[in-house]
Amino acid sequence: MFDPTAFDNMKVVIEGAIYDLDLGGEIVITDRNDSINMAKMSRNFDISFKIAESSGKSASVKIELDSSLMNLAAELIPSMGSETKAGCSLKLEFFYESPNVDHNEVEKLFSDIWGPSRKITQRVLMNPLHMEIEGLHTVTVEFDRMVREEQLDDLVEMIEYVISSLKRLEMIIYRGK
Repeated sequence: MFDPTAFDNMKVVIEGAIYDLDLGGEIVITDRNDSINMAKMSRNFDISFKIAESSGKSASVKIELDSSLMNLAAELIPSMGSETKAGCSLKLEFFYESPNVDHNEVEKLFSDIWGPSRKITQRVLMNPLHMEIEGLHTVTVEFDRMVREEQLDDLVEMIEYVISSLKRLEMIIYRGK
């Protein structure tokens, strides 16, 4: 009998919770990927969505789970003594387009919601020859530790924080439009 890995279990929990919200009409799933890299023996799962009631341009988020060969080996061979490597890495990426946004306000928003221990970065991708066109902004929230199966309930709860982040981000970036 196949015993699912921590990656499989976490992926199914996140995916199920997000599809429930999609079916309930609260969000709209915009993309989903489930990949195995045979050269590196790693796995990656990501799912992207936006708030359903958003009109026109809206912010979106991608939740990404990664598991490397080292993570899998630490889980399957506990005698290796590397239990701290068992689990997955988790990353959130929020995307939006806006010509005028206060990046300090965005930073404060994410720090308030996700806490000071998270690594929060912002990037803007723009065409320097067409500065009048809105750039693609990305806010990344990274967790400084492995996520483990014991935290399955936390992953479901995290989705509420993701949705709150999206709603509050849209209030900042689309204010006055």
